[in-house]
Amino acid sequence: MLTLNLESLWSEFLDFVKTKQSIVEYTNWLAPIRILKSSEKGLVLGVPNIFVQEYLLENYSKELANFFPPDNSGNLPLFFIIEEVEEPKQEIVEEAQQPVIERDSVFELRLNRNYTFEDFIEGPSNQFVKSAAIGVAMRPGKTYNPLFIHGGVGLGKTHLLHSIGHFIHQNNKKLKIQCITTEGFINDLVEHLKSKSIDQMKRFYRSLDVLLVDDIQFLQGRQNFEEEFSQTFEALINQGKQIVITSDKPPSQLRLSERLTARMEWGLVANIGVPDLETRVAIVQHKADKKGLKIPNSIAFFIAEHVFSNVRQLEGAINRLGAYCRMCGMDITQEVVEKTLSEMLQFVPKKRITVESILKSVASMFNVRVNDLKSTSRTKEIAFPRQVAMYLAKELINDSLVKLASSFGGKTHSTLIHSWTKIKKQMENDEKLRRQITMTKQNLEI
Repeated sequence: MLTLNLESLWSEFLDFVKTKQSIVEYTNWLAPIRILKSSEKGLVLGVPNIFVQEYLLENYSKELANFFPPDNSGNLPLFFIIEEVEEPKQEIVEEAQQPVIERDSVFELRLNRNYTFEDFIEGPSNQFVKSAAIGVAMRPGKTYNPLFIHGGVGLGKTHLLHSIGHFIHQNNKKLKIQCITTEGFINDLVEHLKSKSIDQMKRFYRSLDVLLVDDIQFLQGRQNFEEEFSQTFEALINQGKQIVITSDKPPSQLRLSERLTARMEWGLVANIGVPDLETRVAIVQHKADKKGLKIPNSIAFFIAEHVFSNVRQLEGAINRLGAYCRMCGMDITQEVVEKTLSEMLQFVPKKRITVESILKSVASMFNVRVNDLKSTSRTKEIAFPRQVAMYLAKELINDSLVKLASSFGGKTHSTLIHSWTKIKKQMENDEKLRRQITMTKQNLEI
């Protein structure tokens, strides 16, 4: 009775899982599992390889516990046996068979044609990482190896990765390049395990000159896949072949083995940040020009001010705006923008700004200490940032001048007014100062 119950529970579990994942996922991961034996101790399941077992336990541990209650030690009544999958027998054909074509002999490089260095808008937040990417593309394997690019979603990591691929392919046609997502690498490994051609996959990856891997964070928690990637990584690095990796976090914050983390920190770890307002405006105008849209500067600034999370959102905003205006035969105005992009525009309430937060932001911008800004020091390196902080305090905080001035180490209100007047006048002709104050304001409002 218990045996039949366990088998029926497994069938119910599979029916449940089918509603939670795609047909491809189900076919690749769960369909190959079969019941070998059922007894009072539990259910014995046959799996084609260790990766299928790990996938099941890692992704459906809670659901399995609901269908198969664990014992007092927390162990599920499930046991696994790795089966040798028999190769289907083929009929012997007398005529000459066509030679087996290995994957590396029909290699095809797939890159997004829109992701090139020319189409990547440069700004303070990504200038360093773009320069590093160009350096790698110009001298693969000799500049920064590996290059590890990290940053938030939609900031241009994949764009730079593909740009490197395009540049190398155009200028070094003999070099073998592979650009792949981490999920793609995992699926590739599973397919070769199923077809018993894992050696062929290893030969292919380890014969590459350039390996570009996107979203390495998806390797977390997948120990066996990580091991195979680590071996490929080390084989290529030891041959002096170029590796570029992207991630949403730096290596030290990923849940990966210490060995792989250390390997990825060997070369250069570069962060790509959120673009500032000027860069977002340039992105809006560039994307609009490529779509054949004429966007007034004031509208470009409005969009950039209210769509600021990532570049991908900006591109989506331009696509939606362009489609709407063409279909309706309308010019691009702020009213049209507000109507069309209402779901995307972000009107985030500003957090309360204090003198202390201004001091911290200014200190960070000018590389000085907060205590120095509150001190009596009159050196130029301290006095000027202090005046900037006073200017911002008067501009952003609705409080009495006496109270504001006293927050700067007991300064008088006349000192604060003098500083405000000086900075305001200097901003009229000093582009660098205007940028510094704009960035300091943005840091205060994040």
